[in-house]
Amino acid sequence: MPLASKGHAMAEFKRLTDTVWASPQLSVDDVSEAAAQGFGLIVNNRPDGESEGQPDGQAIEEAARDRGMDYAAIPVDHSGFSQPQVEAMAQAIEKANGKVLAYCRSGTRSTFLWALAEAHRGKDPDALTRAAAAAGYDISGIRPTLEMLSANSHD
Repeated sequence: MPLASKGHAMAEFKRLTDTVWASPQLSVDDVSEAAAQGFGLIVNNRPDGESEGQPDGQAIEEAARDRGMDYAAIPVDHSGFSQPQVEAMAQAIEKANGKVLAYCRSGTRSTFLWALAEAHRGKDPDALTRAAAAAGYDISGIRPTLEMLSANSHD
């Protein structure tokens, strides 16, 4: 894993699909790396102030915009996921100009929200579960919700 300029390990970007990737907390250096890898949108799924020393969302947004990327904040806290968050994530993915990099503390909430958004758009829950597992994330706990969202998208 390459080191950032301040001696911190770079965040690992984990592929969910060809166009959507998840990551643990990003630093400004990670944003530069994301730009170099062709990402067009960074989605922040982490509320500000969640832990000490966490980079402020505004700093990540400024870094993204300075490097020609779009930025969206769809924070998910301990209360879980809401329909507006799922719809916002689906729209962000749909409208993105280039690859999407979503992040939170570990990448898990970003992966869950991606899967919920994709199921909401009618994607197959089996395929979503396999893609998440290949990236190292277990989304089996939300499987019933994925199936419901996917089924409802066809109405």
